[in-house]
Amino acid sequence: MDGRRLHRLGRHLIELARQLSLESGVERPPEGEIAVLTDVLDNPGSSVREITQRTGFSQPHISECITRLVEDAMLATDVDPRDRRRTLVYPTDALFRAIARRTTPHLDDTLTAALGDPAKAQRARELLTELADLLLPDQ
Repeated sequence: MDGRRLHRLGRHLIELARQLSLESGVERPPEGEIAVLTDVLDNPGSSVREITQRTGFSQPHISECITRLVEDAMLATDVDPRDRRRTLVYPTDALFRAIARRTTPHLDDTLTAALGDPAKAQRARELLTELADLLLPDQ
């Protein structure tokens, strides 16, 4: 596989993920919360400042989002043991369960619609799961 094809595949997977989110029928969180959740999922144990830098939102906005998401049990915070002034942010098991509840029932439908064949959709799901297991850090 060359870089161009990999890039096209990545864009297509992002589009499938967006379709999956829209098909779930669950109201989407505000964009700021989505940005924070995505960043924390990709970078667990980050400080508020690091999340602010990566997302481009203001620090007060990020802090407000984190506070709401902690209250909703989607994120957890802890004091950085190396610098007690810093707060580190982590995804919770409740967040992972919410993601699974929201997406799992619709994944097969989304893949079947994209591929036109339930058998191909099942194979694609298996391959995507294997790829995720290989490339994504354990969570």
